[in-house]
Amino acid sequence: MDLTQVSASQPKPRPASAAPAGLYDERPFLKRLNAFDWLFALAMVAGAGFALSRYHAFMNYYDKLVLVCSVPVFVVLGWRWKPVRLLIAGIAVLSLFAIQTYQGDLTRADSAFFLKYFLSSQSAILWMSALFVLATLFYWIGMLSRSPSGGAIGSKLTWAAVLMGFTGMMVRWYESYLIGADVGHIPISNLYEVFVLFSLITALFYLYYEQHYSTRALGAFVLLIISAAVGFLMWYSISRDAQQIQPLVPALQSWWMKIHVPANFIGYGSFALSAMVGVAYLMKERGVLADRLPELDVLDDVMYKSIAVGFAFFTIATILGALWAAEAWGGYWSWDPKETWALIVWLNYAAWLHMRLMKGLRGAVAAWWALTGLLVTTFAFLGVNMFLSGLHSYGKL
Repeated sequence: MDLTQVSASQPKPRPASAAPAGLYDERPFLKRLNAFDWLFALAMVAGAGFALSRYHAFMNYYDKLVLVCSVPVFVVLGWRWKPVRLLIAGIAVLSLFAIQTYQGDLTRADSAFFLKYFLSSQSAILWMSALFVLATLFYWIGMLSRSPSGGAIGSKLTWAAVLMGFTGMMVRWYESYLIGADVGHIPISNLYEVFVLFSLITALFYLYYEQHYSTRALGAFVLLIISAAVGFLMWYSISRDAQQIQPLVPALQSWWMKIHVPANFIGYGSFALSAMVGVAYLMKERGVLADRLPELDVLDDVMYKSIAVGFAFFTIATILGALWAAEAWGGYWSWDPKETWALIVWLNYAAWLHMRLMKGLRGAVAAWWALTGLLVTTFAFLGVNMFLSGLHSYGKL
């Protein structure tokens, strides 16, 4: 049972100072912060100041604004979700070490030991991919054998994969500037880069729900979709040499890309997670692995929250995309295939949420709908690039 529900059920709540251990702390949020919380906030401010002083020449006004605005966001995230602090620190340390090791020479990626085998962008992303696959294996071993150790190892491997993936993305950003100042850009511009982003965002959302609901049983399902993305990433790299850093096409040379694409993929990641939770729901309802999966109410709640968060960010991304389109192409909406399918995705989840809130949508119907939504989202994400052409044709496979 959620601790807030336990606290709310008490007829006469005690003051926080007198509350027994384990009950919800009713003090205002800021008063619950300790010295380590404020030290983390100070470290985030110092890190942003370092980035501004060291790399300001590569930033325009909008880049600096995004960096400054991201500080309070990550501070609150670290306050609310403690494990992410170590992740942020690890990404910063590994990324700065890799940047220092390069010494401004991209060719060192093939000669410096740590770059060649661990911390160049390609090496780090390969480690990410391998760790995600191993995590999937251990989650399934843990669930099928009822072994807490298997799930615990899967969770730690997932955290390690996220660390290496984000490190690879940060180092890839730096590598693009080593190729040339006119080439340098945030690494979210093509299918290779956004598949990495999708994997990382989906994993992060899962890890949050894993801690929040105190269950690792869903890892076996959610990591399957991440492993599928990793499989596509490997195929795409081998068949198309997609891991090579390329200059931005003119349509992507905009600061809008830095906020539109991440918001979009928070939506995609949340929708994918909800679909895999829907699979778990349908299996438990039919008695498959029923004794190993969380209660149906928990699965239903995770599915709902994932769709709600994804829908919020996808809505923001759609609005940002319209503003970007007006700047790039002179109109907010052109019924381009990518735009049309984005609208279909938005309408699908808007209808799901409407039926949930207004009609009490629950159970197998909601799960099947979430799973069907993944097919619609996948076509909007990949199918449009494969089979249709339009203003977004720069994203074709």
